[in-house]
Amino acid sequence: MIAHDGTLARLRAPFLLVTGGKGGVGKTTVAVNLALELARTGKRPLLVDLDLGLANVDVLMRLTTPRTLEDALSGACRFEDCVVAAPHGLFVLPASSGVADLAALDPERRARLASGLAELSARYDCVIGDSAAGIGADVLAFATQADCVLVVTTPEPAALTDAYGLIKALDELARTHGGDVPTPELLINLCDGVDQAELVGRKLRAVCERFLARSPRLAGWLPRSRAVSESVSTQRPFVLGSQRSLESHCLRSLAERVRRLFPSADASLAGLKG
Repeated sequence: MIAHDGTLARLRAPFLLVTGGKGGVGKTTVAVNLALELARTGKRPLLVDLDLGLANVDVLMRLTTPRTLEDALSGACRFEDCVVAAPHGLFVLPASSGVADLAALDPERRARLASGLAELSARYDCVIGDSAAGIGADVLAFATQADCVLVVTTPEPAALTDAYGLIKALDELARTHGGDVPTPELLINLCDGVDQAELVGRKLRAVCERFLARSPRLAGWLPRSRAVSESVSTQRPFVLGSQRSLESHCLRSLAERVRRLFPSADASLAGLKG
């Protein structure tokens, strides 16, 4: 359903939306590996591909998906019928790729999707959503539904500019519609090291504090890594490989940060707001 201010109803489980201002920054890689790490350590997460027009969560995990969100939104099946099992107890709600009609949902179908996710989420400890890049209407709407928004960016100037643009758009949405949009947290990808990640995070936070009165915190970082690139090519998420690698350590730190915020199935991610 849609609330009176135009925002979507909240889910029944904590909802983390992974997004990014620019395509190619690695948000799907982050979403997939984070969800798998949470599942590997005992949570029951649902990973939802919310990049409805160009979905690829299933591709990164080499999953067979007999039904997708396209089928559920058309009324051909229930949302629960589209869920597929992945390694370590992770469940995935896949979408379709190359379906232009789904790239920008009309309000009725967006409300139907929100309602379906809200009902389905009651079966899981948490929901991880992988959104499209940019500031489209669907991305902004899903952000109002989320308990936490994780903005993935890289140190590259265009990526940082677009990350700021996304945070600005979310802030304007909250101001215009009076919605409760959480201040996003940051994941800096493709870094040379923790020092670069912290420097980039501080610079982006300073700009947001100056112009938006928002202070996005650094939730984590991932290194520029051949192993991560190969994991995308081989369709085998890197958290399923060596646990001693730097990228796995960084991902575990991010997962631990998220996990502390919902220690039980009925917990809330409200602690991330502010």
